[in-house]
Amino acid sequence: MTSELFPAFIKLENRPCLVVGAGAIATSKIASLLRAGAHITAVAPQAKAEVASLAATGNITWHQREFRTEDLRDIFLAIAATGSGSVNREVFLAAQERGILCNAVDDPPHCDFYFPAVVRRGDLQIAISTAGESPSVAQRFRREIEASLDLSLGNWLRFVGSLRRHVLANHPPSKERKKLLNLLAYSQICDSKDCKIESRSIEFAGRHVHLPEQLPEDPPESVPASPSTIQEQI
Repeated sequence: MTSELFPAFIKLENRPCLVVGAGAIATSKIASLLRAGAHITAVAPQAKAEVASLAATGNITWHQREFRTEDLRDIFLAIAATGSGSVNREVFLAAQERGILCNAVDDPPHCDFYFPAVVRRGDLQIAISTAGESPSVAQRFRREIEASLDLSLGNWLRFVGSLRRHVLANHPPSKERKKLLNLLAYSQICDSKDCKIESRSIEFAGRHVHLPEQLPEDPPESVPASPSTIQEQI
């Protein structure tokens, strides 16, 4: 029986990452790495204008040449995104020898990890995967989830996060604190001035909630979700 993928969100801020290739697919991977705050080195004889511009402004480093195995020195994570399957496999195998996680795009057997289809609302990210079986299926569900989520959800999440920190700082561990944290999770999205005043925010959350019949506990993020939770990656 094939092992399941391990779902995880990785902190890449200030970590050195290598992208081999600078075409359309590589450009999208570079954009994702930049959002994560990675230090990016791209290696490719030619590059799309977007990549060349990023290099010119110092946002990434671009070596305008073919891949060399020494490019992997001190690299944390590598992506092989050239138009050549043989080059991508070469990068993957060289990364394997050095214990570096690598993704060779569109080549599942030569991937240590897959890129998920992602729905983003501020700090909220929902990642969807089919374990490489069908990226199109993952994109279908991404579009459906995208359409179902309020565009202001990111702002609401920041509001809830601020209130959660306030509750944790001002209430010792207790059933009451756990209830308050659950109340926040079910509070309505709010744009009124009440949301901006911390002294009234907890009261506001308590007055604007829709609770299910059975209120779940507030588990730590490390606790595995139920099988029905979308957590698979592609």
